[in-house]
Amino acid sequence: MSLEAVSSHIPSRRVRVSEYLRRYGFSEKRIDMHIRYFGFGEVPCDPDEGPVAQLVAAAAGLGLRGREHRVRYVLHARTMPVTAPYPVNPLRRVCEELGLADSTAFTLTQHACASSLLAVQLAGQLLADDGDPDARALVLAGEKTFTSAAQVIADTGVMGEGAAAILVAPRGGRDRVLGYATHTLGEFHSAPWSDEATSARFNQIYPKALAEVMLAAVETAGLTLDDITLVLPHNVNRMSWLRVLRHLGIQGNGRLFLDNLATLGHCFGADAFINLQSARAQGRLRTGDRSIMTAVGLGATFSAMVLQH
Repeated sequence: MSLEAVSSHIPSRRVRVSEYLRRYGFSEKRIDMHIRYFGFGEVPCDPDEGPVAQLVAAAAGLGLRGREHRVRYVLHARTMPVTAPYPVNPLRRVCEELGLADSTAFTLTQHACASSLLAVQLAGQLLADDGDPDARALVLAGEKTFTSAAQVIADTGVMGEGAAAILVAPRGGRDRVLGYATHTLGEFHSAPWSDEATSARFNQIYPKALAEVMLAAVETAGLTLDDITLVLPHNVNRMSWLRVLRHLGIQGNGRLFLDNLATLGHCFGADAFINLQSARAQGRLRTGDRSIMTAVGLGATFSAMVLQH
């Protein structure tokens, strides 16, 4: 399978991370740590833009007009199980606005922020089973920060409202998926509500667990880490990424694309795809280059996906 097209939407309105954190009682020392050491500066956040408008805007750049009939599946990869009050169904409304009301549409949430990589993998499997080379699947990722728990994960990430839309094809050469790996450590299922000892244990094993799943994805692709040109990460704090690179034996951070961290924060499952789009625009990926996307979902699911540009 391949990613035939990737598009994103970033709200024009921004909120300073310092403002976010003061609102929730963070001390000035901890605020300084999030900015100076973790790398966060500001995040996109538009309270006047609802989840339907957000996702429709993300899909607008895919060029679906006139090809709607080819989109057989629509998958919304969400971090949070609930994003709207019952009986509102944002995904159904998104499909209606995009002319995809006849598509099979459903939501994935079980992998939290790693659900987007799971959705791409599942979309490819569905298309392969159908056997129609003209069929496509649309994956949507990104959410509103409408609760305090959705705005800040203390000492890990500050959440932004960027969204991504990915058009998946059963085959093709744009960005071919070469490998995928995922692993869930269920002992950390309580996520941010864990007790102090469990949180400390998770922080200790985090870099090793992520490095291992990245290596597993690379191995599944029949490659080695030396074959990877660029790491397209989820935008959690910069310090944690330096620890992951040490476990991988990668010197320096030249192969790590963290350019969007300071201005976008952590946009749930959309991060890696927004970073892919940015890396393309900056010329960081040339034809034939291999990249690896990563995502970690609270709960705790570690995932990685290898692409060839």
